[in-house]
Amino acid sequence: MQVFVPFAADAPKTRLSSALAADERRHFARTMLRDVVDAVAETGHDPRVLATGPVSVDVPVTVDERSLDAAVNDLLESHFDASGDDDPIAVVMADLALATVTALDRLFEANGDVVFAPGRGGGTNAFVTRHPDFRVDYHGTSYLDHRAIASSVDATLGVVDSFRLATDVDEPADLVEVLCHGDGRTREFLVEAGFELVTADEGRVTVSRTGRVG
Repeated sequence: MQVFVPFAADAPKTRLSSALAADERRHFARTMLRDVVDAVAETGHDPRVLATGPVSVDVPVTVDERSLDAAVNDLLESHFDASGDDDPIAVVMADLALATVTALDRLFEANGDVVFAPGRGGGTNAFVTRHPDFRVDYHGTSYLDHRAIASSVDATLGVVDSFRLATDVDEPADLVEVLCHGDGRTREFLVEAGFELVTADEGRVTVSRTGRVG
């Protein structure tokens, strides 16, 4: 099964600007991408990157500067036109730094014409579709929109409830989860950059930074 990993190559992770400088955010985003690609490859499936610009990674890269919706929908249409109705295709976001082989296998092996891994806040962090007419709309509460789209084409639905696939790293608070639960390059990046876990006055755990990336 082909598994596409969308990646914003130009100005990634702007919501991390209070924690990381622009060059660091680019490095950090590429580090997460490599962790996701490695996890997909270890499942035995075929990872491919769908990027808005050139990116160096050890898997095939398709460059498409259009919006995420347009790029993914063209992929879905061309895939099913070429393969017929029997060959599934998956899309897994590039910022799922906690993704593991076990979590991805649950997604890839789940029953349903369309299977979703919801993100926090109503997003869609990953999906598999076996239905040729399913298309995406990532605006707003995309998980609910995608369920409605799947139902409108009479696709059976599956949902994978996974902490690791629900945790996309977008904001400084998300770095806590990487330091607590990550074990790949992304966590190593943060540790080497001087990030560490601290307990705030109200008892919640947050991150503090003691150094800079060279």
